[in-house]
Amino acid sequence: MAAAPDKKGPSAAQLSSAPGAGGAFPVTRWSLVLAAGSEPTGVDRQAALESLCHGYWLPIYAFIRRRGHAPDDAQDLTQEFFLRVLGGSFMARATPDKGRFRSFLLGTVKHFLSDAMDRSMALKRGGGVAELPFDFDSGERMYAREPSHAETPERIFQRKWARAVLDAAVGKLREEFERDGKLDLFQGLKSFVGGAGGERYTDAAAGLGLSEPALKSAIHRLRKRYRDLLREEVAATVADASEVDEELRFLLQAISTRVAEVR
Repeated sequence: MAAAPDKKGPSAAQLSSAPGAGGAFPVTRWSLVLAAGSEPTGVDRQAALESLCHGYWLPIYAFIRRRGHAPDDAQDLTQEFFLRVLGGSFMARATPDKGRFRSFLLGTVKHFLSDAMDRSMALKRGGGVAELPFDFDSGERMYAREPSHAETPERIFQRKWARAVLDAAVGKLREEFERDGKLDLFQGLKSFVGGAGGERYTDAAAGLGLSEPALKSAIHRLRKRYRDLLREEVAATVADASEVDEELRFLLQAISTRVAEVR
């Protein structure tokens, strides 16, 4: 299970001071999409957009479910929505001044749903239209774990978005360990990404065959790399470097139960 920062994990200030925070802003997935505007999609732009959509479909599905749509209808609507996004029919609304991919998706799906009653569904599962490979069974199980009280669709979207970003960073961290042939080390250390200590250091060190000083050094490197990867993942969803730190603060707030309404 992917770990996320908790009270002992990286703070917004720590994340802001990560290497590269003050450097040149790279051409990332969302900035690449925005740079092309509404022009015909190029290969790089299309790949960047597909990567973002596949990484962040679950918050949209959860939003649609919380708006009152049954699972089957929500799956159809989610498929249709992202096919329209990937097809370019909504991209004219994506402009650099709107900044975040998160904000673009939320605003666009609201508009999409407001028109849903005025049109026939363009996509029906099994209707001969290629489906996007979203794991809706897993998505429905995760949605079912949401609190049953009357929480707004926007707040559900926020929390699912934050979790998707954090999980993506942890997933990339795992891939790096696996490429280096150190997957067992990652499995032994992953619970420390979000903060742990005390007697757990002793148990973990024994399980990994490390001294406690060596374990603490490994955890320090793990957390530093996690912070870097998290910044990179956030940067990929905003259009300008000036938005990264604010978006990081949003994530750390949204993952808690005290999340504010979406801006």
